[in-house]
Formats: sequence, C-alpha cells, structure tokens
Amino acid sequence: MTLKNYETVFILTPVLSEAQTKDTVEKFVKVLEKNNAEIINVESWGLKKLAYPIQHKSTGSYHFVEFKATPDTIAAFETEFRRDETVMRFLTTVLDKHALAFSEKRRAGMFNKKKEETK
Repeated sequence: MTLKNYETVFILTPVLSEAQTKDTVEKFVKVLEKNNAEIINVESWGLKKLAYPIQHKSTGSYHFVEFKATPDTIAAFETEFRRDETVMRFLTTVLDKHALAFSEKRRAGMFNKKKEETK
C-alpha cells in the first residue's frame, strides 16, 4: 500500500501542564511511528484563543504533525484522539501536490522571511 502525505492539527485542553502537554504530543507521535508512519514535522503552536468556546474553554494548546502513512494508520491515529479526553478537536487532511509544495516552503521558513523583510 502506498504512503500518502497527511497533516493533523489537534487542540489539547489548556488545563494540562507543559510537561503533560509534551507527553501527550509524544504519545500521538508514537502511535504514528508504531503504525509505520514516517514523521516529517512536529510543531507546537502554543496556547491560542479559540474562535468559540469548546467544553467551556476559550483557549487551547495547538499542535501540528505532518507525516506519511497509509489510510489504515489514519483510522488508528484518529481512534486515539477520540479516546483521549485531553483532545478538544482534531483534523487530519491529505496533502495534494500543491499543499506539499506549500508545506516544504513553510518548513524552509520562506514565509517567515517575508515578514522580517517587510518590517
């Protein structure tokens, strides 16, 4: 079965400590690795305000994982999100060739450089 490129953004509850948040992210990365996924990039975007309250909380800790995997891996990965009460929301998307090109540029920091140049 061929590997496809995916990215997942998930929001953890803001009541977790920094260590608990880091452990939770590592747990989800290990789920991917256990299912033979290739991790490309993991980012923590930090605590951000939500557009609307979720579970009576107005903020959440945002995390991003980019990886290559089979569709079977996605099912196992999302099952882990549904079982974990610290996950407020998650979204996994398949990356097409345009999204892959964008993602590579984003990882290379091309978009951050433009911000620095305009300042």
